[in-house]
Order: sequence, then C-alpha cells, then structure tokens
Amino acid sequence: MWIDTHCHLDAAEFAGEQTLVAAAAQQQDVSWIVIPAVARANFATVAALAAQLPNCTYALGIHPLYVPQAEEADLLALRNTIAAALADPRFVAIGEIGLDFFVPGMESGPLRDKQEHFYVEQLKLAREFDLPVLLHVRRSQDILLKHLRRIKVQGGIAHAFNGSFQQAEAFIGLGFRLGFGGAMTFTRALQIRRLAAELPLDALVLETDAPDMAPAWLHPDINQPQQIPRIGAVLAELRGMAVPELAQATAANARAALPRLAALA
Repeated sequence: MWIDTHCHLDAAEFAGEQTLVAAAAQQQDVSWIVIPAVARANFATVAALAAQLPNCTYALGIHPLYVPQAEEADLLALRNTIAAALADPRFVAIGEIGLDFFVPGMESGPLRDKQEHFYVEQLKLAREFDLPVLLHVRRSQDILLKHLRRIKVQGGIAHAFNGSFQQAEAFIGLGFRLGFGGAMTFTRALQIRRLAAELPLDALVLETDAPDMAPAWLHPDINQPQQIPRIGAVLAELRGMAVPELAQATAANARAALPRLAALA
C-alpha cells in the first residue's frame, strides 16, 4: 500500500471533487493521504475532509506563504485547535510550516523576520505537544536547520526536498524523512534524482503536493494523489528496486515519521 504524505485536497482545484479524488487514489492502493493546513481559515476544512474520507488524515499549521496575512492571534488559535484535535485520531502532525526564501520579497526584511517568528513559534508548539512537523523548504534549508537544532522536535518530513546531500544528512540526523514527488520524475532534475537514488532508503517518503508539482507525464495539468504509485515506480527505477518493495519501505517510513498515522494502520 502507498501513502501520500502531502496533498492539499482542500485546494480550489478539487472543489466539489474531493470524494472522487480520494476514491481514485484508494483504487490505486493509496491507503492514506495527509492533508496539511496552510492558514487558520482552513483548519476546520482539512479536519472535516479527513473525517469524511476513509483514507485521509490531516495536519494543522500556518504555511510561510500565508504568514504575511497572518496575525499573532492565529498562533493562539492554532494552539487551541491542536489541543482539541489531539482527541481526533486523524490528526497526525503540525504543518505545513517552514520558510520560503524563493518568493521575491520573502527572503529579506520584515517578511523574512515574520516568517521566522511564525516558524519558531510553531516549532515550540510541536515540542509542547510532542508532534512531528511537515516542513516547507524553499531556499531555506540552513535556517530551518538552525532553528531545529535549537528547538528539538520529534522529527517529521521535509516536504519537497531539494537541498544538498549535506543538508539532507542534517535533516535525517535530526529525525526527519525527506519527501519526494513529481519533481523527481523529470529527467532534467539531476540533483533531485541523485538524492532520490543515493540517500538511505529509510529516509525517503512519497508525496504529490497535489494539485501542484505534477509529474512529467501530467505537467502542466493538476496533480492528484492517485499518481503516487507511478511516482513511486520512478523512485524504484532510480534505486534499482522492485516496486512492491519500494511501496512497503516508503509506507513504513511515513508511519515512522508520523506515529499517529501509524496508529491508524
């Protein structure tokens, strides 16, 4: 069975079609889909989707690209929502949180400072509640790692990883798995494919980031969680493995990264 560790099933592209999308994934043996929140406004939405759909779970957090519009009160709301969600077995992580230094204007000045503040405060929540985190990592690996070394959390997943081998090893050393998805399917993505082929197998998990990051055979159309087995087959080919073995390993890694998900299995 396969696990999609990162899918924005609440996105506008899936409006009204979530049940069909999740069912199509289940027909392809995608046993679980993790739906991360991005802002206070969709905390209830992701929880409701996970409650309605038999193969869905969720995470709660404030995404760095939504930080510019966020308010300090949103952090208190997040804490209160997390505390209440602990009773819900479908709640599996804090996320999507992190830093984005790729978008112009976000890499310096007040927006960078605000991003770091929200990231640090959410790491503190993960530590307080002993929960893993789903990390957004775009041109921000070293700063993310700096704060992770200072604020110890139980680990989680560095989503859409695209750093160096040294940075990958640093995340792994802090208890993180690394997410690989559609970007890996493009033959020109040499560094990502090298990472996917050469990093320890027990450090890797699969994801779609649907509706974004469509694999090579779908681009530029929207991505869907039913693509996970085909994305996984690319990873198996890169590593010279049998596809069933790869599926079993990456699913086990996802459960190790997200213990509350493992409790559902």
